[in-house]
Formats: sequence, C-alpha cells, structure tokens
Amino acid sequence: MWKETDGKLQQTFKFKDFSEAFAFMTRVALVAESQQHHPDWSNEYNKVKITLCTHDAGDIITEKDHQLAKAIDKIMG
Repeated sequence: MWKETDGKLQQTFKFKDFSEAFAFMTRVALVAESQQHHPDWSNEYNKVKITLCTHDAGDIITEKDHQLAKAIDKIMG
C-alpha cells in the first residue's frame, strides 16, 4: 500500500529473489518511460523501494504520481 511520507508517495515491494525484483523494475521502467514520469527507487536483493513525487512541480505529489502508482499496482496484479 502506498504511504504518503514527507510529501512523497512511497512503497517497498518484496519478491522471491533478485531476478523477480529486477523483472519488476524493468516492467515499471517501461511504464514510467511511456508516462514520461520516472520514480526515485532503490533495489536491495529482493526488495524495491519506490518514491514518487513530481520534481517539475517542486517535489510534491501530483496526479502524475497517482497515475504511476496505479500503473505500478496493476503490474503487481
């Protein structure tokens, strides 16, 4: 579930292993590129932490962030 923390949407996703985490990141990257809205994220083995905010709008949460969050949730199924 996405949480608003420090004016940003954040969520950490956990997978079976690194390969699944990396595959997820690849799918998210394709969606992010198509939306021209890119996440701040990190990967540690089987975990992917994603932070969303709109840099052009002063690092606040905008509709772009909510749209990307919904698309990421759809990837997760």
